[in-house]
Amino acid sequence: MARPQPPPWGHTAFLLCLLGIGGAIEIPMDLPQPPTITKQSVKDHIVDPRDNILIECEAKGNPAPSFHWTRNSRFFNVAKDPRVSMRRRSGTLVIDFRSGGRPEEYEGEYQCFARNKFGTALSNRIRLQVSKSPLWPKENLDPVVVQEGAPLTLQCNPPPGLPSPVIFWMSSSMEPITQDKRVSQGHNGDLYFSNVLVQDMQTDYSCNARFHFTHTIQQKNPFTLKVLTNHPYNDSSLRNHPDMYSARGVAERTPSFMYPQGTSSSQMVLRGTDLLLECIASGVPTPDIAWYKKGGDLPSDKAKFENFNKALRITSVSEEDSGEYFCLASNKMGSIRHTISVRVKAAPYWLEEPKNLILAPGEDGRLVCRANGNPKPTVQWMVNGEPLQSAPPNPNREVAGDTIIFRDTQISSRAVYQCNTSNEHGYLLANAFVSVLDVPPRMLSPRNQLIRVILYNRTRLDCPFFGSPIPTLRWFKNGQGSNLDGGNYHVYENGSLEIKMIRKEDQGIYTCVATNILGKAENQVRLEVKDPTRIFRMPEDQTAKRGTTVQLECRVKHDPSLKLTVSWLKDDEPLYIGNRMKKEDDSLTIFGVAERDHGSYTCIASTELDQDLAKAYLTVLGRPDRPRDLELTDLAERSVRLTWIPGDDNNSPITEYVVQFEEDQFQPGIWHDHSKFPGGVNSGVLQLSPYVNYQFRVIAVNEVGSSHPSLPSERYRTSGAPPESNPGDVKGEGTRKNNMEITWTPMNATSAFGPNLRYIVRWRRRETRETWNNVTVWGSRYVVGQTPVYVPYEIRVQAENDFGKGPEPDTVIGYSGEDYPRAAPTDVKVRVLNSTAISLQWNRVYSDTVQGQLREYRAYYWRESSLLKNLWVSQKRQHASFSGDRLRGVVSRLFPYSNYKLEMVVVNGRGDGPRSETKEFTTPEGVPSAPRRFRVRQPNLQTITLEWDHPEHPNGILTGYSLRYAAFNGTKVGKQMVENFSPNDTKFTVQRADPVSRYRFTLSARTQVGAGEAVTEESPAPPNEATPTAAYTNNQADIATQGWFIGLMCAIALLVLILLIVCFIKRSRGGKYPVREKKDVPLGPEDPKEEDGSFDYSDEDNKPLQGGSQTSLDGTIKQQESDDSLVDYGEGGEGQFNEDGSFIGQYTVKKDKEETEGNESSEATSPVNAIYSLA
Repeated sequence: MARPQPPPWGHTAFLLCLLGIGGAIEIPMDLPQPPTITKQSVKDHIVDPRDNILIECEAKGNPAPSFHWTRNSRFFNVAKDPRVSMRRRSGTLVIDFRSGGRPEEYEGEYQCFARNKFGTALSNRIRLQVSKSPLWPKENLDPVVVQEGAPLTLQCNPPPGLPSPVIFWMSSSMEPITQDKRVSQGHNGDLYFSNVLVQDMQTDYSCNARFHFTHTIQQKNPFTLKVLTNHPYNDSSLRNHPDMYSARGVAERTPSFMYPQGTSSSQMVLRGTDLLLECIASGVPTPDIAWYKKGGDLPSDKAKFENFNKALRITSVSEEDSGEYFCLASNKMGSIRHTISVRVKAAPYWLEEPKNLILAPGEDGRLVCRANGNPKPTVQWMVNGEPLQSAPPNPNREVAGDTIIFRDTQISSRAVYQCNTSNEHGYLLANAFVSVLDVPPRMLSPRNQLIRVILYNRTRLDCPFFGSPIPTLRWFKNGQGSNLDGGNYHVYENGSLEIKMIRKEDQGIYTCVATNILGKAENQVRLEVKDPTRIFRMPEDQTAKRGTTVQLECRVKHDPSLKLTVSWLKDDEPLYIGNRMKKEDDSLTIFGVAERDHGSYTCIASTELDQDLAKAYLTVLGRPDRPRDLELTDLAERSVRLTWIPGDDNNSPITEYVVQFEEDQFQPGIWHDHSKFPGGVNSGVLQLSPYVNYQFRVIAVNEVGSSHPSLPSERYRTSGAPPESNPGDVKGEGTRKNNMEITWTPMNATSAFGPNLRYIVRWRRRETRETWNNVTVWGSRYVVGQTPVYVPYEIRVQAENDFGKGPEPDTVIGYSGEDYPRAAPTDVKVRVLNSTAISLQWNRVYSDTVQGQLREYRAYYWRESSLLKNLWVSQKRQHASFSGDRLRGVVSRLFPYSNYKLEMVVVNGRGDGPRSETKEFTTPEGVPSAPRRFRVRQPNLQTITLEWDHPEHPNGILTGYSLRYAAFNGTKVGKQMVENFSPNDTKFTVQRADPVSRYRFTLSARTQVGAGEAVTEESPAPPNEATPTAAYTNNQADIATQGWFIGLMCAIALLVLILLIVCFIKRSRGGKYPVREKKDVPLGPEDPKEEDGSFDYSDEDNKPLQGGSQTSLDGTIKQQESDDSLVDYGEGGEGQFNEDGSFIGQYTVKKDKEETEGNESSEATSPVNAIYSLA
């Protein structure tokens, strides 16, 4: 975060005031005054011949001046030429060519005269010239023949134009000529080749001239080059060779200067213009140019290098820049230098320009005309356009060189004086009038102005006035008698009052009084002091990744009587608030930061009087820019050096560069990673493979991500060679029982090493003396047919290209195709280990019956039935695998208390063999799974109700349930209690010992084997464990004493009484409700139902609820049917009654398959017990 200094507006106004103090005195236009030139054309006035000609000359005076012109120092009669007119109330000449005429006829030197009865003012001598853009002479240019490595200059020689045209070189197809330190254009427009190369023939060269006024471009006939060379051109092999010239047979030579010629030259430059020094040298290799100044350093603030260091420009030269400069051209063969002697001359320039002189009768004054130049300029005085020597004598005037002194001036002394100072390089002309007036003081600004200023600023109160003699001016505050001058106040000669530092007490009314011998005048200014605008919470520098959100704060304090405006700049330009940005009064939020958001942000808080600003820098971490300008050097048979210019890292340092390559033979257009280099380097040596036409690109990587790939390098092809490796991953496998498929991974472009890559495939049966079979293949597979079943083969695959064969390949063992096994395992024996696992044992099959590679022995088994009757089981077949040539194994994860069947097979690569005889076995009883849906409820503070369902997997005959529970309060645990239940019990109620303690319950089911998996639940916490009843009782007592509460309770009691009476009347009537008409479950003999499927609701009203639950044959849990209960209509058998008689569940039609698979018995005893007894 940074706070730049805001512009001190008060200071700025003060500086403007000081500039006005030293300027010419202005006479109000209602007073008589001599002419003053206010506008005129430039001294060298070049005009477009297609337009009318304007020569400007405007002046003011009272009375208004009249104008006339001279041309080439002779009177120019405007009235005699119909094409020439003068603008009304102006001296501007208009020359109209719409009716014909040649503009060149009006070229010459013009001067304007503005005259009234008090004098004559002169304009500069204006040299009028018509712009010229002559055509290039037609010429036929023969081809330029030059030896490679020799220097060459193609001359432009443009036609002389006015002003001089802009020169540039292009081909005839309008493509720019690429320039560098070897080929460049000189200041004179010629094209210089320090040394010519063969590639310079690839284009032609045409000089073009662009003319300013006509906006036309003229093109010279193009040059064509014919370069004689000792070596044919090869773009990829020699263009970037480290010693390119010697590789091409070009002799190296020391530098020599093509421009300027010789070892020394001189140059003259005028003060205030730019000095351009140029040195262009030839040589092999191309020389480098360096610049020096003899006896000192180059002026660093004004010197800059151009045209690849071949030109030195020094802007706005002064006398200190004269001296000797030299350029040094050097290459590895030597160096040479050229000395340029610079002389600085100067056209006249003002030291003190004459100013208008306003005097009262009898006063003294002087006009000063002081100038300098090289050579020293001469000064000539004129009065009203005539030489002073020929003017009537004036005893009150004395000329002393560059000064005219006036004594005891009178009204007759009024005139306009001209000072002309000149030397061989130019001239200066200035007008200054002498006006003699008797004028009492007058104020020139509006009266009673309001000036608002900012606290602690420096400010200025203006009081423009005029009078002759010049009045004296005094300032007063709030009508006080003391003059304001000194201390915090300062009064300037022009009458302005400066207050150096505004304070609150400076607020008030200020009066300025101007006085001379003829009278006085006064004016008032009201000054208001405002609090400054300040940013008290500034935006801070931030670093952000792309896509994040950034907020820049800018909180401002300002004077409430001023309107505040907050605006933002980005990189010192107005910020466009798009849809990704949100500008508020005190902040700027940028959503989804992008790389273009990187930069400086300036908050500007401004009022109509002042402003404050604060700047912060947002650094956006982005992916790096792509590398550029890839160059191949150090070219060798198997390596090359790749060099690149890194792109911008976008504020996150580059960690590495990834070099990729592409070849155009095997996988054109596909890029592969070649190598990686650290982020601090910009070149690396790349190892190459033979016979690859390489093209490279580079990707930069930083913490944010990877750059876009660079543009590809030029291609480089390496020479070919025999393969140095063979294909990998050679395999021989049968796809059918009578074949063998030989496959391998094909070699890529970097391992082919030559054209026409192919593979020599050899094979023979293992452990035989038969000869090798061979075939040449261009792909990556070959199928051998008519093979025996699963026979080993020796296989070899060798690479070959047009340059030769690869090394002798390794031998790989492969096998022909497999067939299904012919035999099954025999003597399969099953032994039950426990309720969930068995062990198997079998005899192995003979190897010749496997007909392939023995993968495994596999046991297929399935659950035939459960020993629990009517329990549905899945008979899905499962298998257990025993890899390799094994004779025994274990099958686990079986269901206890079940009947199983099992078969075994042999498995090879083709598939399963025939199955063995089926074995049957039974798993013994196991421990049950955990009880399902264990629920702990607390209907009140005295009891806890437990409910559960039977285990999903009984794994045997249930013998009961075990419940362990204990009270706890925080870390204190009470005595553990144990309860055992019969298999039919699924409910239990616990009486709490106190209303504060909680209980932890652990429930498990049992079979004859033992207890199964347990499930644990805790009772819910009391509503107000910390303060059980005190707060509630107090609150209850408070409410119970309220009258509205007593009335509410009475109304509720009355309503309950009415409802009870209505229910009693309805129940006394009785009634039958056909609720079983659509149920499929038959009525049991114990159900006291009517034959029509309905029951008498009133008869069943007092029947107690039947506790417990029953287990279905498939292991699910079903509620016992209750004749007066709505359980049968609760979904899924979940509907139950709490101990207080409230119904839990939903009165919906029951659609579970329990309706059809439920109780088939109508006995009063538990169906579960009946099942277990039958088992």
